[in-house]
Amino acid sequence: MKNIFLAILFIMLIIVAPGCSDDYIFKKELEIKNSEWYYDNQLNFEFTVEDTLKKYDLLLDVHHAGDYGFQNLYVQFHTTFPSGENKAQTVSLELASKSGIWNGKCSSNSCRVEIPLQLNTSFNETGKHIISVGQYMRKNPLPGIKAMVLKIAEKKDL
Repeated sequence: MKNIFLAILFIMLIIVAPGCSDDYIFKKELEIKNSEWYYDNQLNFEFTVEDTLKKYDLLLDVHHAGDYGFQNLYVQFHTTFPSGENKAQTVSLELASKSGIWNGKCSSNSCRVEIPLQLNTSFNETGKHIISVGQYMRKNPLPGIKAMVLKIAEKKDL
């Protein structure tokens, strides 16, 4: 009887487990030491693109303290392409609504918000890409930012 139960449990795990996995071709979390983000602490995400015809969604998870002192977070993105070309862009990441309610999910003194960076986009070059993120606020160090996660998902044709 015990063996039958174990066999059924094993089969259920095989069936259910693939549905629980993330569908990301790249996912990396970088923590910010002591939740104090300095100007010179660039978060570097390095990934390889193998297909320029596929479409992707680029998502950024921001983990911050529940008592973070601002509605948004200004960051600079620096992208280095396989050809060596560099592009920079300053972006305001909205962490709270205008009424002061945190976006995303919060528990205790920790919040996580997923921010779409680019949806349904493609890459023009194959090879190694580097996206560096630096804080661009008026405080150095900036307290309350705990970590960031860059996620890249391949768009599936429906």
